[in-house]
Amino acid sequence: MRSIGRGTTTLVTGASSGIGRAFAERIAADGGDLVLVARSADALTALADDLAQTHGIRAVAIAHDLDALGAAAALAERLHAEGLRIDALINNAGLGIHGDLATQPLASITTQVTVNVTSLTELTALLLPGMLDRRRGAVVNVASTAAFQPLPHMSVYGATKAYVLSFSRALWRETRGTGVDVVAICPGATATPFFATAGDDASFGPRRTPDGVVDRALRGLRRGRPTVIDGAANAFSSRLAAVLPERVAIAVAERAMRPSRRA
Repeated sequence: MRSIGRGTTTLVTGASSGIGRAFAERIAADGGDLVLVARSADALTALADDLAQTHGIRAVAIAHDLDALGAAAALAERLHAEGLRIDALINNAGLGIHGDLATQPLASITTQVTVNVTSLTELTALLLPGMLDRRRGAVVNVASTAAFQPLPHMSVYGATKAYVLSFSRALWRETRGTGVDVVAICPGATATPFFATAGDDASFGPRRTPDGVVDRALRGLRRGRPTVIDGAANAFSSRLAAVLPERVAIAVAERAMRPSRRA
């Protein structure tokens, strides 16, 4: 029995653009119903309408910001009130700000932790029990190659993604044999609007496509893998970070994330 696709309803956070939109488009093309969540109401509604008309699926748009404490619980309450049963969850919403910790406003730091960690964890905790009761479901958590080493100049973002990776791996084990699949997908630099928000003045390197990230994530989910890294070069660098001396690994990451000196 499939955990994502035809005959199921998948909730996608951060669904209006980038990787979240690519997940939504892929699932709709496969005949799966969708609940799309993002801050941008207009873009979200347009996407939901387009996917419903193109693929003959049900697509519900919910404009909802996950950057406040209690946001996940409020979203779960709305799902219940509208009778929306969620069979699969794609935790894609995320936020990263480029810059040293001492230069960032406290509100920006708190928002990164709330969106990337707190809301992701709470939404998973609220929706997972229903999947376990039905003995069918899936959780896809979008982590990052930033999870594999400390990330100077994006220290909060890197730390939140390390949390997502560890959390996902533990859930993968907790749910073995239950009919619920869990995977952490770890993209590197990807061609999405994320970089406009992060502050695109670091050496992020060549960017892969959102569709490629989705391909890797869904393939890993089907194969029962706890972690998937998108791209051979990203996989190599992530594994290399684990075997390099600690100071060297941090120095390499710092050089990659150093603000550009371009005029």
